[in-house]
Amino acid sequence: MKVIVDTSVWSLALRRSRSSQKFPQVTTLRELILVSKAALLGVIRQEVLSGIRETEQFTCLRDYLRAFPNLELEIEDYEKAAEFYNTCRKNGIQGSNTDFLICAVAYRRGYSILTTDGDFTLFDRYLPVTLWQ
Repeated sequence: MKVIVDTSVWSLALRRSRSSQKFPQVTTLRELILVSKAALLGVIRQEVLSGIRETEQFTCLRDYLRAFPNLELEIEDYEKAAEFYNTCRKNGIQGSNTDFLICAVAYRRGYSILTTDGDFTLFDRYLPVTLWQ
């Protein structure tokens, strides 16, 4: 099974100091990459690359991430993301459009989600998503 890797994990692995290597999610990302199971959404690529001040660092990260194709999204992914947003909102849970799109794509494809973002634990209560353990 493939795993959608959230921005928080890519950022820890690629943009943070060496101390971030202590996070188990970074180790998991490395393992997923080695067995070709790490999945990337275009919106996550955009988030990882946004805010990089140095052109050289941006180019290096951009070129590294090009090894990972974007998952193709369907109309149903966006519709399901809106449905998931509404479900969580109705239950007092807030989240970003990107987070709900990640949940929708993972749901439709039967993928897990690897993240350090605690919001996904809240979503997990109301949405049929699987978080990578």
